[in-house]
Amino acid sequence: MSFILEVFLLAFLTVAALAILRMRDLFAITMLFSLFSLLSAGLFTVMDAADVAFTEAAVGAGISTILMLVTLTQSAREEKPGFHRSPVLPLVVVWITGGALLYGTRDLPTRGDPAAPVHTHVAPRYLEATDEEIGIPNVVTAVLASYRGYDTLGETTVILTAGIGVLALLGIPHRRRRKQDDEE
Repeated sequence: MSFILEVFLLAFLTVAALAILRMRDLFAITMLFSLFSLLSAGLFTVMDAADVAFTEAAVGAGISTILMLVTLTQSAREEKPGFHRSPVLPLVVVWITGGALLYGTRDLPTRGDPAAPVHTHVAPRYLEATDEEIGIPNVVTAVLASYRGYDTLGETTVILTAGIGVLALLGIPHRRRRKQDDEE
């Protein structure tokens, strides 16, 4: 049943991506990007990656959508005609990157393989030592909050820094316009 749901969500992701490519209305594109992130979060949930799904929903569908909508208030709603260059170079880059990623995943174990190194070395260690070392009964919380605490802090710092940077960039032209208007 989960395979059917995964295919269903992937089909919707493909439809959303194709719709994004065809549109010129930047507001509609922003909403479709938000929908794409929400569908991705649903796909991650079906694949039992709840932490990734939560991050995708919060950052992809939440914060990114807000930042793009704020950016739209400072720009035009429609994409300028004639702005596009030849799509050949970006397409070649995407195909080469995709090929490299697929080549890099050839040696990975299949999903759910009980003989995978993560299941034979890492997971047993966490399951056995979490209660002693951390004292948190929920193993997932212990891993995310303690064992991977610096990683989680780093991810949060990157997101915060990016958000502050975007807000700072959006605020600079607005302040300059106000100063110029006041001087006239």
